[in-house]
Amino acid sequence: MFTSFFFDLRKAGVPVSLTEYLTLMEAMKRGTASFRVEEFYYLSRACLVKDERNLDRFDRVFGTTFKGLTGEGGEGADEVPVTEIPEEWLRKLAERFLTDEEKAQVQALGGWDKLMETLAQRLAEQQGRHQGGSKWIGTAGTSPFGAYGYNPEGVRIGQAGSRNRRAVKVWDKREFKNLDDGVEIGTRNIKVALRRLRKFARTGAASELDLPGTIRATAANAGWLDLKMVPERHNSVKVLLFLDIGGSMDDHIRLVEELFSAARGEFKHLEHFYFHNCVYESVWRDNARRNTERTSTWDVLHTYPSDYKLVFVGDAAMSPYEIVYPGGGVEHWNEEAGQVWMQRVLSVYHKAVWLNPTPQQYWAYSESTRLMQRLLDGRMFPLTLEGLDGAMRELLR
Repeated sequence: MFTSFFFDLRKAGVPVSLTEYLTLMEAMKRGTASFRVEEFYYLSRACLVKDERNLDRFDRVFGTTFKGLTGEGGEGADEVPVTEIPEEWLRKLAERFLTDEEKAQVQALGGWDKLMETLAQRLAEQQGRHQGGSKWIGTAGTSPFGAYGYNPEGVRIGQAGSRNRRAVKVWDKREFKNLDDGVEIGTRNIKVALRRLRKFARTGAASELDLPGTIRATAANAGWLDLKMVPERHNSVKVLLFLDIGGSMDDHIRLVEELFSAARGEFKHLEHFYFHNCVYESVWRDNARRNTERTSTWDVLHTYPSDYKLVFVGDAAMSPYEIVYPGGGVEHWNEEAGQVWMQRVLSVYHKAVWLNPTPQQYWAYSESTRLMQRLLDGRMFPLTLEGLDGAMRELLR
């Protein structure tokens, strides 16, 4: 909306330049206008209007943009607009952006236990809203608790989405979308790679002509036609697919959808579940109902036998606390650590691999990725055609 305001002023004949616009943006970033519309009005007028003859035009555009004036003049056209700045503007102004040098100077509290203990203390002591600063729960600061700021290890509260991907816990309701298993573009090569994981068998009703058997039977029957039928030949491999969804996996949606679509077409026996970051006590099939319709992980382990091939798909990028600590789950309080549940799952499904869409050269920079690799005894493969080929070979061993 700031950009449209700039162009509307130019359309109205106010000779505002890019330099003046950037001056206004810098002033807003430094909090010169606070959050009062009158202050914003006078600040923007001072930055953008060089000639008093353009004041009336400026007022009209300002009023039209911010719904404070009619845009046609009339009563109140010469008055200072008394509209409110849209909420999304205020939220953006409240965000805190730091340089890499400034980020390096922000210190973490020093571990999961200290973080949770301090949060409980802040909740008990804080009396009202707070913005900026490094201690209280609020916005636009370097506190470990709140939104639109920065801390190397914090709890995200009241923020629309991820910004720095440093939160170790998120106390917000988050909505995820199901992956599309109907994607066709780009799935052909993935299907070819998945076909290595095939074990054909003929089971069920005899519905397919057995040509060699028919020829043999007809010849043995002195030339009288003797048709022979066999059950349809199909891939008997059974696959259990666990898909990480949301957060940093949003960067890989298209690639994972192509994999999901290809797997749907290749495996007759395919079951899928979603999880976020790490598997805990429950998983789900539908992201729209993930808060109300979950499946116990114990039920999964007891429903699908050990002859299923297990494939995890995720970037394994998370706080290490999510794997090694009870309560470390980013969205809920898990009674048992993520590594406990991973070990339980892997003890049932001995044929298991993890497909990681993050390029392999970056895995070493993520402690959680290294932890997950150890839990899977190194059976983590990049989500590339070469990586898929290696994963399918591993599952067939």
